[in-house]
Amino acid sequence: MSSLLRNQKVRNALLQLLYVGSIAALVLAGVAIARQNLAEQGITSGFDFLSKSTGWDVNFSLLPATANDPYWWFFLIGIINTLFLGSVGLMLATIVGTIVGLARTSSNELARLLGRTYVDIFRNIPLILQVFFWYAVITHLPTPRSAYEAWGMLLTSRGLYVPVPNVGGPAMTLAIFALIAAIALPVWLGRTSRLSQPIGERLAIQLAGAAAALAGAAIILAIGRLPDLPLVDFPALQGLNLKGGLRIPPEFSALAIAIAIYGGSYIAEIVRGGFKAVGKGQMEAALSLGLSPWRVFTLVRLPLALRAMLPILANQYVWLIKATTMGIAVGFTDFFMIVALTINHSGQTLEAIGILMAGFLTINLSLAAVFNRINKAIALKGNQLRG
Repeated sequence: MSSLLRNQKVRNALLQLLYVGSIAALVLAGVAIARQNLAEQGITSGFDFLSKSTGWDVNFSLLPATANDPYWWFFLIGIINTLFLGSVGLMLATIVGTIVGLARTSSNELARLLGRTYVDIFRNIPLILQVFFWYAVITHLPTPRSAYEAWGMLLTSRGLYVPVPNVGGPAMTLAIFALIAAIALPVWLGRTSRLSQPIGERLAIQLAGAAAALAGAAIILAIGRLPDLPLVDFPALQGLNLKGGLRIPPEFSALAIAIAIYGGSYIAEIVRGGFKAVGKGQMEAALSLGLSPWRVFTLVRLPLALRAMLPILANQYVWLIKATTMGIAVGFTDFFMIVALTINHSGQTLEAIGILMAGFLTINLSLAAVFNRINKAIALKGNQLRG
């Protein structure tokens, strides 16, 4: 026995076994204590409550919802609401951050000053305060009778009303995917190595791909149009309220604006750091080859900056997805609020928190996996450290 203990590998294995056993014992003890406390309070554990009717409704849902729907359906609604808010917030934050980041790297002194002022102000104001501020601003807009109107849209204290096509749900979903393809397809056609044309001479193919995707979206909308109704449903004042169109509630608008402005201030610094990481000699070499400044930016500076930005940008995106839980402060029914309502109405605290943890873990790990795959795909071959 003593000879075995003097073996380094045996000692390491025993220490690891002791460590794992201690962790397992703590977990089992916690589970036993929790079950005992729940039993003393008359609370049954388990996930049988997921099939029971909730008895309450939500104020925002992308899926049809009634008070008779089960808990599992409301969890699905909360996850979809969170993903929708996160997608809109990340897109807006990326746009804002890119503009401000480019301003911070500009040769114009005023643009640099404005970019730095923006970052210094909005990065140092807590996100929760920005959510409250924008929610107060939106809820103090005019009433429906005095709504601001522009391009068929109406802005009131009850939300933003926008025109919406009178088409079925499946057709609308397919049309949205077609519009996304109209943006993604030209980018892919411009970078893929499967085409024989040089990368800088694919503008016609890219425009053709975008046009084909847009034409597909138009055909889908025409086929899915609801009968006996106009193609587009415009909001209009009827009585004391607005009818028609699509209503974007103040809670969603306040969260999207706050995430865009707050997240954009951090993304701006990531963008600035990415462009600063590109060596001046590489750009001078591209200019010496006769490339125009725009070609140098799109073919040399931007791709190299993206490779430097992506790892940090992925972490920022994961953080902004978690920031959607601020919705509970203004009454937006995201995943976190659904879990809070479930705990209050069903009393299944441990189960609901476990579902919340599993949901966010799945979302964030999936997002990180996508970015890791993109980062690996665009990495410069032969430029990595080898072990």
